[in-house]
Amino acid sequence: MKKLIKVVLVLLALALLIGSIVFGIFLYKGYDMYKTALSESSMQERVEKIRSKSDYLGIDLISNDFKDAIIAIEDHRFETHGAVDFISIGRAIFRNVTSGSFDEGGSTITQQLAKNTFFTQEQKFTRKIAEIFAAIDMEKTYSKDQILELYMNTIYFGDGYYGINAASHGYFDKAPLDLTFDEATLLAGIPNAPSIYSLSNNPNLARQRQKYVIQSMIEYGFIKDKVLE
Repeated sequence: MKKLIKVVLVLLALALLIGSIVFGIFLYKGYDMYKTALSESSMQERVEKIRSKSDYLGIDLISNDFKDAIIAIEDHRFETHGAVDFISIGRAIFRNVTSGSFDEGGSTITQQLAKNTFFTQEQKFTRKIAEIFAAIDMEKTYSKDQILELYMNTIYFGDGYYGINAASHGYFDKAPLDLTFDEATLLAGIPNAPSIYSLSNNPNLARQRQKYVIQSMIEYGFIKDKVLE
């Protein structure tokens, strides 16, 4: 029995060692990917390129309902955590394993902005690591409001609309500051899966997603209770 326990402990130690080596390799590759991206163009240059677009909007020109909705549905602890939210990552892993769907990522708004700013949408573990390094540097350089502003100006809403300004005008023919609660919460649900929730393709699915957005706003204290207009 003692011999068996010893063998098991040795195997566990070996598995831990191999796992650490593999993770270290991915960590190095992810860091190298981020540094390669930086060598092509600095973070500040990439951010200024985003801000220089003609339809870029300051955070004060976007409705509070949309800001609250996008935080509630994408990253409700955005204001309190750092670049990475380990609680959300743990919850996402648990939900993916228990549901078998593997469609919840646990990425923070900063991580999503880092991905949109530096990398392609290709799902690779190395890119995920690189995204974390980029997000950490981003939070060192920009405030939460600046990050949220950049994020809202870069996310994709389907139908060719990149950024809240294009989406608001394209779908509702109005400025983001003038969005109603109904319109704001409807738009906030789209970036999770633009090809599925875009209003021209699947308006009914978009409305179902909107209900989840509103439920999240209530659950996380952004609103007490509110019905669709």
